[in-house]
Amino acid sequence: MHWEQLLSLRRHGDNQKRLRIEQDPTRSGFEVDYDRIIFSAAFRNLQDKTQVIPFSKTDFVHTRLTHSLEVSVVGRSLGRMVGQRLLDKYPELSTTHGYTINDFGAIVAAASLAHDIGNPPFGHSGEQAIGDYFANGAGANYKNKLSPTQYQDLTHFEGNANGLKILMESREGVPGGLRLSYATLGAFTKYPKASLPHRPTTHVADKKFGFFNAQQNDYQAVATDLGLVAADDTLIRHPLAYLVEAADDICYTLIDFEDGINLGWISEDYALEYLINLVKDSIDTNKYQQLITKTDRLAYLRALSISTLIQEAAQLFMQHEQEILTGTFAMSLTDKSSYKAQIKDIIDLSIRNIYQAQEVIEKELKGYQVIHRLLDVFVGAAVRHQAGNASAFDKLALKCLPDTIVLPQDDTYGLLLSVSSYVASLTDGKALEWYQKMA
Repeated sequence: MHWEQLLSLRRHGDNQKRLRIEQDPTRSGFEVDYDRIIFSAAFRNLQDKTQVIPFSKTDFVHTRLTHSLEVSVVGRSLGRMVGQRLLDKYPELSTTHGYTINDFGAIVAAASLAHDIGNPPFGHSGEQAIGDYFANGAGANYKNKLSPTQYQDLTHFEGNANGLKILMESREGVPGGLRLSYATLGAFTKYPKASLPHRPTTHVADKKFGFFNAQQNDYQAVATDLGLVAADDTLIRHPLAYLVEAADDICYTLIDFEDGINLGWISEDYALEYLINLVKDSIDTNKYQQLITKTDRLAYLRALSISTLIQEAAQLFMQHEQEILTGTFAMSLTDKSSYKAQIKDIIDLSIRNIYQAQEVIEKELKGYQVIHRLLDVFVGAAVRHQAGNASAFDKLALKCLPDTIVLPQDDTYGLLLSVSSYVASLTDGKALEWYQKMA
């Protein structure tokens, strides 16, 4: 892999290469990517999607929107830090091609901003609920109409792949989805593989799959342009995806933990001890002792923890840059962290006290009921409409779908994926509202 190629500004449908040196110096194509994401309807919907606690009525609990904004801020800092070091190492990127440290920051920030854009309502249980509908619910009846990969896409519905679908999928008159740069699409795709063949490995890029069968050819074109195709034709992770992953890891480790503290599910003394263990080498004891309120103490330790982990992640990236460029760096940056034990302690406590809290589990169960019911209604209506025997109820249900949803008449997989993606696009509140109307 080569950095100039990895920083491609090409967009879907471009007939010629876009050069950074010819771009508007006040607003690069990578900053356009960020703007397009933040103004998209799919991004706005994250304001009412679960990060950890569904249907929370507490103002300070994070949603997917606030989480994504925070991840993008951390990602921007990581990108700029690494970008400065890369430009020092490869000065021709700046002198010949016109790249700046802000370009690296903008790519990672945009990919980080979009990293959860495809996630269904009700958190990760929403993904599992869609998959369960096709594996064990009425959706299993369509198995014999699908290829193994198509069926795997649905039974293992993946928010990352759905996110790439949102960013890339063409509609009539709207080619290439949001028409983001290939560099941003590459950095977004943490798992550059299809759902099948499964082939589990210890490489972090094989942990999940990153694109549906419907987007495989389009992403292959992106990967080819970026130089992400190995000699054996397998796809390699874009180097900047490691920074997007690190930004997400840093934020969910610390921010979910903070939510648990604010909810009273994790005791303040216990929590502060865990955070102090993470930053004990850099904490300003005098400053910390002057902070009177829990909110201020927590904010100080959280900010210091994020700064500490950002600095280390940038350092680790540069230490392993050559392995990353060859696709042989097999773990996340936080897994390589010298603070791995402290991070694990925090995550383990979050699992016990937050993710497995009775309130969270009960609301996730409700999410399963909601998603199964919506898929029953909309999938059933779409399939019967395709077969020409839709009922009056089916026709009413289909009128509720937005006109941006395409239901192909001769493609069962495309139809099922479109309906599943529509249900995944709903906010927690909207999904519950539909459920209550259809119950």
